[in-house]
Amino acid sequence: MLKKQLKNKNPNLLPTRLAKLLWAEATTDLMITFKPFRAIRPRQEHAQDVASRPYDVLDSTEAKNEAAGNPNSFLRVIKPEIDLPDNVSPYSDEVYQQGKKTFLDMVEKGVMITESSPSFYVYRLTMDGRSQTGLVGCCHFEEYFEGKIKKHELTRTAKENDRVKHVETLEANAEPVFFSYRGQQEIDSIVEQITQGETTYDFIAEDGIRHELWTCTDIQTNVEISSAFRGVDALYVADGHHRTAAAARVGQNLKEKNPTHSGDEEYNFFMAVLFPDDQLKIFDYNRVVKDLNGLTTDTFLELLANDFDLQKDDFSAIKPSSIREFAMYLPGQWYRLSPKENIRSQNPVQDLDVTLLSDKILQPILDIGDLRKSERIDFVGGIRGLDELSRRVDSGDMAVAFALYPVSMDQLLAIADAGEIMPPKTTWFEPKLRSGLFVHSIKT
Repeated sequence: MLKKQLKNKNPNLLPTRLAKLLWAEATTDLMITFKPFRAIRPRQEHAQDVASRPYDVLDSTEAKNEAAGNPNSFLRVIKPEIDLPDNVSPYSDEVYQQGKKTFLDMVEKGVMITESSPSFYVYRLTMDGRSQTGLVGCCHFEEYFEGKIKKHELTRTAKENDRVKHVETLEANAEPVFFSYRGQQEIDSIVEQITQGETTYDFIAEDGIRHELWTCTDIQTNVEISSAFRGVDALYVADGHHRTAAAARVGQNLKEKNPTHSGDEEYNFFMAVLFPDDQLKIFDYNRVVKDLNGLTTDTFLELLANDFDLQKDDFSAIKPSSIREFAMYLPGQWYRLSPKENIRSQNPVQDLDVTLLSDKILQPILDIGDLRKSERIDFVGGIRGLDELSRRVDSGDMAVAFALYPVSMDQLLAIADAGEIMPPKTTWFEPKLRSGLFVHSIKT
């Protein structure tokens, strides 16, 4: 019925109200709500200058340096403290208002434009010859509270509050969240069809990662995308737990404040990029510790030998090649560690290598209990390589480093499905989404 209604229609000539009705008819009772939106995005000639790394991968000093000389950098919107004096708190009202002012200026000057009709977008990132291709659209905040959008990490209230205030002040989701789902051929085929068309953006960022974007305004295709998610029973937060929680809180807050709430308001939805699980790569997330808890190196190695077989490598860094294999670095020396008893657990969290490391080494030997609170431990994303681990130790900044084998997507999905939470700093996704390529207004 829907395809007959849309046949021979020019989507750009269909009234917005009709488009909404057709979309609503086609997506009734969806397992997952996923809808197109009118993005606010850079003009093509400004896309590369606007696009920035996410707010949470840079501190204020790094962001200021990265945005230097580029007035259109989106870092000025998502980390607006870089345009204010250094003594201004990054959580002051002045900072959030500065971000809004910068964003509105970009719109007024024509650096950013608003899409004329609701669209989905296909976003492809290519790093070191490997590509991942996702769909950009909007999810419903209530599905986060209902458990259809599943998490695997805990969030911190202060970081949530920061992003809530940012969204509420800007009246927009400035950055997308990074979700995954169990891949489906039907969705893959639609995405492949869209990528046969002309790109909206295609550029290589300064870090060598290629970013390609396609815009899909065709109503029939957009309805098919939304409908295809009937077969998706859950979405999984891969990267962006704080942004997801904040978006859900904003939606709930605005719903409660609106006496005529209908459920159709734009604040009910937040922006996400959805990638099939079989295209994603998780990097290792390694640990460095400041001291040996008062132990000598020899005593520390003797205690390790109770539970692990230790093998020295005198020539090169050791990269773990499978689960249940660890690499450890002490000043001037790499070791390979393998547990003497390879006990597996039916609990997906207890079965993680990071849990084994904590249970057998960090807690009983080094006296590091709460990884979120301890100031004696730090975490290093695997994208930095093993040389960063040995550098931190040889510099005297740290006493010992541990390299782990990456968590798999299957492990992540199993933990989220079980309603469990991973230990902190367990997954590191690359490549990162660029911010500023699309913004979702929550104003109705």
